[in-house]
Amino acid sequence: MLASQRRDNIYKLIKENGQASVSYLSEVFSVSEVTIRQDLITLEEMDLIKREYGGAVLKDVDVYSRTLSLANTSHMPEKQAIAKEAFKLVKRNDTIILDSGSTVTELAKLLVEVSGITVITNALNIALILGVNPGINLIVTGGEFKAPTLSLTGEKAAQFFNGLHADKLFLATAGMAIKSGLTYPSLSDICVKKAMIESSATTYLLADSSKLEQSSFAKLGDLSLVDVLITDSHMDSEKERLLVSNGVKYIKAKPLKI
Repeated sequence: MLASQRRDNIYKLIKENGQASVSYLSEVFSVSEVTIRQDLITLEEMDLIKREYGGAVLKDVDVYSRTLSLANTSHMPEKQAIAKEAFKLVKRNDTIILDSGSTVTELAKLLVEVSGITVITNALNIALILGVNPGINLIVTGGEFKAPTLSLTGEKAAQFFNGLHADKLFLATAGMAIKSGLTYPSLSDICVKKAMIESSATTYLLADSSKLEQSSFAKLGDLSLVDVLITDSHMDSEKERLLVSNGVKYIKAKPLKI
């Protein structure tokens, strides 16, 4: 891995988790702690992170917790269109799992008016959105808190799904590609997402087209883990051809009317 690629992955990991220690990064990227410290100096000079003793934190990481805002708010019209398409799939008496993430959060905003469903989520912002509706049976996992994604993660969050069954999972991703499969910046999320998939009868992946044929650091698994991809109408013909030729089922959401 080139130094620039490693630094990019380090930043993505810190942006996802909110912080990371030098020792952890050294182990994950299989380089010396001296190399990691130099990488962190470079990222701090780029005004992306703030170095602290033993590691680094995302710049202004406290803002996300105080304002209950998500770090990733790009491509919102596409995400809202995807959420509207996903909303059509939720039926009364369904038990659904909502993963953390900005696109799934848009789905939660639509579901807040629905009654007679059970929602299981590891996203605290989604729990607060849906918690205002007493007609929704809301269940929140335990786990370690991550400020940039307002989510609970790690082994305790994964163990929560043992013995649970859901009709549908609405899953988020950082990257989706034919060769690399489903990928994420954070290793701690992998076990949670696997547990969600194993607990669900049907898995819907909500991913805007900017994430297609993109890869992040940690691999969850092949695309066969997903039953249906819901993406936006901006997917180009080459990406669509790859999906078709590899047997990936997908739905293209119609653009929202302005």
